Amino acid sequence: MTVEEKSRMARLVMDEVRKVIVGKDDCIEKVMAAVLAGGNVLLEDVPGVGKTEMAIAFSRAFGLQSNRIQFTPDVMPADITGFSMYRKETGKFVYYPGVVMCNLLLADEINRTSPKTQSALLEVMEEGSVTVDGVTRQVPKPFVVLATQNPVGASGTQRLPEAQMDRFLICISMGYPSVEDEVALLKSRHGNRPLDSVEPAADPACLLQMQAETEKIYIHDTIYRYLVSLADATRAHEHLELGLSPRGTLALGRMAQAYAFLQDRDYVVPGDVKKALPDVGIHRIRLNQKAKLNERTAAELLEEILRRVPEPKPGEKY
Repeated sequence: MTVEEKSRMARLVMDEVRKVIVGKDDCIEKVMAAVLAGGNVLLEDVPGVGKTEMAIAFSRAFGLQSNRIQFTPDVMPADITGFSMYRKETGKFVYYPGVVMCNLLLADEINRTSPKTQSALLEVMEEGSVTVDGVTRQVPKPFVVLATQNPVGASGTQRLPEAQMDRFLICISMGYPSVEDEVALLKSRHGNRPLDSVEPAADPACLLQMQAETEKIYIHDTIYRYLVSLADATRAHEHLELGLSPRGTLALGRMAQAYAFLQDRDYVVPGDVKKALPDVGIHRIRLNQKAKLNERTAAELLEEILRRVPEPKPGEKY
């Protein structure tokens, strides 16, 4: 299968997701790019805008084995990683898998569980494996986590610290639909359940091939310099006390490669990087007191940095 055929298959997957998520094509493309880049996604938005349905639609369109866990304060790390139980009849310990033993995990309201449980999931996301009673087991491949977090209703929540937020490749917000899109949404659900119409457009093996092709996308030295210049600008900005980490710069490059793949290109252009920065950076930067006093937002500052840092031109030596 050629790169163009794999890219076309990725677009077919997005078409299937659009059967469920109306008027949010940009969000669908962002999640797809993150999946192609082998990353995890944090969907941060108010309840009821379709975060959970998007995750389920992607799992069905890719034919992935999926699990879902609703985080509450009483969810334990063992619910995530699994546990061993002694079987008297055999005289042996038997491992019972946790919810991470799947291809796509939907972690609903990750900020409503304890830091200990959050850490158990984030460790699996980083290591790609689970260790229980000294035995390490690999999670199935591909493995993707789509976590949701509600920014409202802070009672009983445990906000993820910056070091843990950094584990997510991107953080996006879906937002409310337009009036026209919401009307179309209501019509599509009149006597129907759109999720039932989602059909597999790819399979896990195909997704692994897509991820491998995405990783091969060429990045020129001038683009590497552009990536680092953007990251450095966040670290030196007068309104930021925390800028992009080197992990954030790597994430920016991976997302740029994914956007290039979706455009049937085997190389990254500055536009791919500019498109990726807001979602890669918004959860990795922290505003200082001066920014808060001036009522600046993280999104505004990232757009300002994109304007400040000169974009490399074709043939230019950086």
